[in-house]
Amino acid sequence: MKSNRLQSKKSLDKAEVLWCATSRRQLRLPTTALLIDGAAVDRAKSVRYIDSDLIMRMHVKRTVSRCFATLRQLRQIRRSVSPATFQSLVVTLVLSRLDYGNAVLIGLPAYLVRRLQSVLNASARLIYHTRSADHITDELASLHWLRVPERIEYKVAVLTYKVLHGSAPRYLGPLVPVADLPAGNNRLLVPPVRLTCR
Repeated sequence: MKSNRLQSKKSLDKAEVLWCATSRRQLRLPTTALLIDGAAVDRAKSVRYIDSDLIMRMHVKRTVSRCFATLRQLRQIRRSVSPATFQSLVVTLVLSRLDYGNAVLIGLPAYLVRRLQSVLNASARLIYHTRSADHITDELASLHWLRVPERIEYKVAVLTYKVLHGSAPRYLGPLVPVADLPAGNNRLLVPPVRLTCR
């Protein structure tokens, strides 16, 4: 705060502390307020779209609720515009929210993916005037829309491609390790991951 010339007394009124840890480790964290420059800053369970356990539950909840609110508003004007214009509105106002920053959703739990997929399904049903009991696979295929897990994987693949070919921001470079192989054989290294904690 001092290096950015922020006045701590004024800034601490808006400050929040978020301890990021698994739900099991959350129980071991201190519950008392953190003291910064003599002022107590309370611990938050989530800050904006980020949960303390980094599962992105709050992000998905807010994204889904905002998308459905937009779909309800679009339903009211569906008969007033042409089908092509209506489809463009759905893509612009709803799907852009689903796709915004979705590269961080890689590895999202299945129940949260299903909630995001319900927005995509409802959007296709609204465009094609189908009932909620009808299968939606054909409509998604005719719209050329990928399902939510595939949309996330596509975004990560595009980012990885851009990093490998130098068109991504430089700070992403160290996040994509490449094996030292002969030219033309770019293979990504999969770092070892320990799934157990002690």
